[in-house]
Amino acid sequence: MTRRSTRNRLTADTALAVVLVAFGLPLAWVVLSSLDADANLRVKWPAHATFGNFDAVLTPDITFTPLLNSLILCGGATALTVACAALAAYPLSRYRSRLNNPYLTTILFATCLPITAVMVPVYALFVQVNLIDTMAGTIYFFAASQLPFAIWLMKNFMDGVPKELEEAAWTDGAGTFQSLIRIVLPLMGPGIAVVTVFCFAMMWGNFFVPFMLLLSPDQMPASVSINDFFGNRGTVVYGQLAAFSIIYSTPVILLYVLVSRRFGGGFALGGAVKG
Repeated sequence: MTRRSTRNRLTADTALAVVLVAFGLPLAWVVLSSLDADANLRVKWPAHATFGNFDAVLTPDITFTPLLNSLILCGGATALTVACAALAAYPLSRYRSRLNNPYLTTILFATCLPITAVMVPVYALFVQVNLIDTMAGTIYFFAASQLPFAIWLMKNFMDGVPKELEEAAWTDGAGTFQSLIRIVLPLMGPGIAVVTVFCFAMMWGNFFVPFMLLLSPDQMPASVSINDFFGNRGTVVYGQLAAFSIIYSTPVILLYVLVSRRFGGGFALGGAVKG
């Protein structure tokens, strides 16, 4: 190994170590502080490990009701987004038109719009149609905000499914919608999984949308209720905040693990199309 390659490797290892520390320290603080009765902003090993912080936050008002609201909002909006994205991506993938590229460019532009830029007109519209402080209205807005990028992702995954499979189904008498449901979507399972996890994770961590559209405390999701630890109950209890953060992140981690195990094998199209 030459001196130059050794130096390059050391530089790369040093950069990776810096990145590891930057990401590892906050995670270490969350885990260690959740087990520390005297947690503060320092990363330190608990003098006496305890699960008291978890016991304190595992109540209906602090954890269970907000988590249930989050699951209803994000689960419903994710299902709506995936369904609409699949229906919108199908014609973009299967039918050629001069409008396809401008439409996809518009979709990409829509993903770049900051959520605060559209919140004022959306809020005024929701007031007019009585969707303020409703779970349904928040689900609709969640789905609409994630739909552009979901369509773009879904279209790219759908392009990988051979059209010959659909043509064979059409020969046997299947319709377009039947071929989409029975041929295309089952074969692009990993793509649907990616869109599902991405949309769910983006919605799960969204604070601004439910904070603006929901008014009733009993409808607030966990992404909003976590703000109560920062002063609304007095001094910040860092141990309880860390414990709540671990519980709050669990559904996304479980979804990712389940999806990766179910669709980790990638596309199984080998041998489906014969020359």
